[in-house]
Amino acid sequence: MPSLQTPLGSGFGAASTAREVLAGIDLSGKTAIVTGGYSGIGTETSRALRAAGARVIVPARDTQKAKAALDGMDVELAAMDLASPSSIDAFTAAFVASGEPLHILINSAGVMACPLTRDARGYELQFATNHLGHFQLAARLWPALVRAQGARVVSLSSLGHRYASVDFDDPNFERREYDRWIAYGQSKTANALFAVGLEARGKAHGVHAFSVHPGRIVTDLARHMSVEELQKIGAVDEHGQPVIDLARGMKSPQQGAATSVWAATSAQLNGFGGVYCEDCDIAALAPEEDTTAPGSATLASGVRPWAVDPVAAERLWVLSERMTDTGI
Repeated sequence: MPSLQTPLGSGFGAASTAREVLAGIDLSGKTAIVTGGYSGIGTETSRALRAAGARVIVPARDTQKAKAALDGMDVELAAMDLASPSSIDAFTAAFVASGEPLHILINSAGVMACPLTRDARGYELQFATNHLGHFQLAARLWPALVRAQGARVVSLSSLGHRYASVDFDDPNFERREYDRWIAYGQSKTANALFAVGLEARGKAHGVHAFSVHPGRIVTDLARHMSVEELQKIGAVDEHGQPVIDLARGMKSPQQGAATSVWAATSAQLNGFGGVYCEDCDIAALAPEEDTTAPGSATLASGVRPWAVDPVAAERLWVLSERMTDTGI
């Protein structure tokens, strides 16, 4: 069976912006939830979806910060912390109880390369926030996604998935030495595998799932990296300003949001999912022997086979159900 990881020739590319991708698409009557929708790529995602007519809900851990960031944008804010299971339950219970369908869920929030931190359950924070929080969110929103009769769930993975597969024996670094980039890579691989697992469960209900690499964009996500580190990989210039260089995958936030909204809305993806996308298209499979070192200044494209492996996706799904005490 040929791989679904075959580029379509979408007509868009690395330079495309979210607004360009949504040109001519009317999302009136559609509801979208965008985690992290008040920072960096998430802000531009929220802005573009709202401009296309969607009702946009942004759950936020810091509602005051979110309110300030989204000032002037006609979006709805709600309190939710991806590292707090009770907070996720409260937010999702209220939405599901409303009886409203959820047409688009974009899992954009995340943390990157932070020092070893554990949540209240003892789970490593990058895996807990980037993957488990979004897993629980989607599972609790399942009735609303099914109700939409054609929902899409888009999870932001990353080039960083190449740094590590999921260590199913020790996902929380309880027995192995903690490495902030390996932990980040594991969480980004998990984001991609989640799309594979959700697609397997959702396609019969009209719910399709995708993972995306938005590009290399300097946002608040890089707050745990020093200016020196960012300069070393050419992400910021001598003045500390973000560098835009499409040849190396360095994009603006508007360009970074494009693949997310393309995956969430494009008719080219009707009827299927479970694929990893980049530059507003389905990504090709990367060779097994291809390597990308954390912090590399070089551009790499494509998805590692381990991040779209259905066997690994099923194993991760079972593990995630156990760790969050939830499922579909």
